Amino acid sequence: MSENIEGINYKEVIEYALDPLIVHSQLKIIYINEAAEKFFRASRDQVIGASPLDIFKDTSKPSITKRISGAYSKPAEVIEETIYKMDGTPVEVELYCHPIKIGGTKAIQTYVKDITERKKQEKAQSEMNMQINELASRIVPLLEGIAVLPLLGEINQNRAGQLLELVPVNVQKQGVSRLIIDCSGIYKINNLVIDCLFKINNVLNLLGVQCILTGVRPQLAVEAVKLGINLNDIITFSNVKDALYFLGVNNKTDISY
Repeated sequence: MSENIEGINYKEVIEYALDPLIVHSQLKIIYINEAAEKFFRASRDQVIGASPLDIFKDTSKPSITKRISGAYSKPAEVIEETIYKMDGTPVEVELYCHPIKIGGTKAIQTYVKDITERKKQEKAQSEMNMQINELASRIVPLLEGIAVLPLLGEINQNRAGQLLELVPVNVQKQGVSRLIIDCSGIYKINNLVIDCLFKINNVLNLLGVQCILTGVRPQLAVEAVKLGINLNDIITFSNVKDALYFLGVNNKTDISY
C-alpha cells in the first residue's frame, strides 16, 4: 500500500466529516457536506449558490465580509457567532475558515461547530458562580452594629468586583457600624486580594464604618508593604475572637446570632 496521500479523495474526506463544512468562493457557496445539510436543515440544492453571508445577522455581515476577504490568503482565527439555520432558528457556533484551491480557483473552507450546549453550561456555571459569590459577600450579624464578613476560597477579578459592590450596600442595609473582615479562609494571597481588601476598607471608612481585618497572614502584610499600603491606618488582629474582645465583646454569651 502506497503511503503517498496525493491520491486521497478530498471530497470524500470532507463529505464524511462529522462537523458541518462549507466551501465558498467570491461570496457564493459551492459545496456543503452531509453534516451541513443536517445542521442547516436544508438540501444542497437550497444552499449551493447562496451567499455565505445569508446565515449571519445583519450587524455581523460587515465584519464577516472582511474576515472572508482575509481568509483567501491565510487561515482566519476561530470566532464565536450566532448564525441562522434555513428555518430561521438561531444557533451559537464556533467558526474556522482557511484558504483552499479548487483547480485554479481560490476558495475558502469553513468549519461550523455547534456550541449551544457549551454556552448553556457556561451560562449555568456563571450564574452559579454569581450566586456563590453573592453568598460569599453576605455579612453575618453578631451584636447590634457589629458584623463579620468571612472571606473563603479564591478571590478573582469578578468576585473582587462583587465584593466592592455588595459589601458597602449590605453594610448600610444591615445598619452595621463595625465590620470584621476575616481573611483566614482566603487560600491565595496576591495583589488583587490586597487591592480588594484595602479598597473595601477605604469605602467603608467613607461610610463611617469601622473596618477590622482578621486572619491577616504574614504574606498579606509583606505584599501590602511592597505595594506601599500603610497598614498603620487599618486595625488588624490575628483572629475574630481578638477583634471581638477589642470591640468590647468579652464572651460568647454576649453574641446573639
